[in-house]
Amino acid sequence: MKFTQAFITTFRDFPKDAEIPSHQWLVRAGMIVKHAAGIYTYSPLFYRVFKKAASIIEEEMDRAGALQILMPILQPVELWEKSGRLTGYRKTQIMFESTDRKEATYCLSPTAEEVVTEFVSKMITSHKQLPFTVYQQQDKFRDEFRPRSGLLRGREFTMKDAYSFDLDEAGLNESYQKMRDAYIRIFERCDLEYIVVQADSGAIGGTGSEEFMAITESGEDTLLYCEGYAANVEKAVCVIASPDYNEDLKPLRKEPTPDIKTVQQLCDFFDLPAERLAKTILYKAIYQEEEKLFAVMIRGDLEINEVKLANHLDAISVELADEAAVKKATNAEVGFAGPLNLSPDVALLADLSVKPLKNFLCGCCETDYHVLDVNYGRDFPEPEFADFLQAQAGQRSPNGHILQETRGVELGHVFKLGAKYSEPMEAGVRIENTFRPFLMGCYGIGTSRVVASVVEQHYDDRGIQWPVTIAPYHVHIVPVKYNDDMVKHTADELYETLTSKGIEVLLDDRKAAAGVKFADADMLGMPFQVIIGKALSEGNLELKIRKTGEKRVVAIADMASTLETLVREALNS
Repeated sequence: MKFTQAFITTFRDFPKDAEIPSHQWLVRAGMIVKHAAGIYTYSPLFYRVFKKAASIIEEEMDRAGALQILMPILQPVELWEKSGRLTGYRKTQIMFESTDRKEATYCLSPTAEEVVTEFVSKMITSHKQLPFTVYQQQDKFRDEFRPRSGLLRGREFTMKDAYSFDLDEAGLNESYQKMRDAYIRIFERCDLEYIVVQADSGAIGGTGSEEFMAITESGEDTLLYCEGYAANVEKAVCVIASPDYNEDLKPLRKEPTPDIKTVQQLCDFFDLPAERLAKTILYKAIYQEEEKLFAVMIRGDLEINEVKLANHLDAISVELADEAAVKKATNAEVGFAGPLNLSPDVALLADLSVKPLKNFLCGCCETDYHVLDVNYGRDFPEPEFADFLQAQAGQRSPNGHILQETRGVELGHVFKLGAKYSEPMEAGVRIENTFRPFLMGCYGIGTSRVVASVVEQHYDDRGIQWPVTIAPYHVHIVPVKYNDDMVKHTADELYETLTSKGIEVLLDDRKAAAGVKFADADMLGMPFQVIIGKALSEGNLELKIRKTGEKRVVAIADMASTLETLVREALNS
């Protein structure tokens, strides 16, 4: 492709609203254009990258035995009512909805579990047709509260979503492993550095949830990892040391604590470590049809993981109770909540860190007072214990190693859905007069996210460094003076030779200054640059490797074969 025909426009400055590298460079290189928050048009150059990433995904899905289909973006809400998810999605306000001229309501697909379940239930007539996996690459729409980071969190994006259908757990496990292996091949072919972490299933539901995370400082997810263990912070489990409480129970005593509310203030006032304090926090749990208040206890030096709490309560989400709700439940000012004298309408839960405590300090639902030497089971009923702990770097993982922290971007997510959708939607088969719901797996990859994540990991202070596998073009020919007959002849001949060998080439045929051409070549990021300039008088050309900056002088006669070898090796590695 000639530069003057490729509809390429680059810009001098980064956009003001771009905070992360992929957003900055994709806009400055003219590859995406913003129309509204989270809504972009892809330029011809970027669309080439996108299609290559999509092709890699499809090739590996096909290789794993999945069958490609195409499902509608516009979905009747009745399907969501049938699965039981409509109210929850409406409460989170993530779903775009529209009503047609006949007053029927539809949604723009945020995901496709309902549609694929109905599709398969109408197609399968015998258990002998199982197992199988279907997939699509299709646009998705989510009304993000705060679209940001360019293509990493948009309101419209492209996703590959696959769904497996099996009769038993063994089959589901096998289908899951096939998809997991395919994901590894996909991300390696895209030259992405990633880790696989245990994850929360979120709104999709199910078990056996793992995320494939691209490692990048600008990632919005916090990951905790060590040798043999990795998890998203929403899911991470840690083991905390507990003091030895080999002591007799002491009498409860109430102490005045005027205007002393925080953990640190209490520790200073009573000269106690935070691990001898149990704080009580009130949460509002949001369900499809109602909202409930819960009190959650945790050791004073630790924090509550709200995702774990919501999952335990089987709630759509949880949020901190407001001041009015706290005062009503405790009959005290905020900062003095505790398990004693709590309203009987508020269920009491406790993190496992509270279980070993004896003679601890806590609130007593009375303004300006706390109680010392409290013991559950004696001074208040034993709460319901569960893991609500927010794991942190420096703590120990379940296998005993110290957890480290990094940031990441979610590339893909795999779930074992089981019968979560097939059961309520009555999708399955009959075997010997017994109805057997499909056991489903769900496997998603954000196609547009994959491309943006590649940029997050492959750039420098001059621009993008595309891997050969998804680069817009393999080679960028940069003639310093294209209006010079010798330069033009050499550039055109090399262009034709490489193109005939199946090498994708961008030829800068502009009458622009050499500095402008060099800057654009680095910004656009093709893997290999051929500079036709001073060395031409000696029968040579300059080859630049964009990723490393390495430069080589190569004879004109050898350049085509050299580039062919480099490109083929990169594509086949």
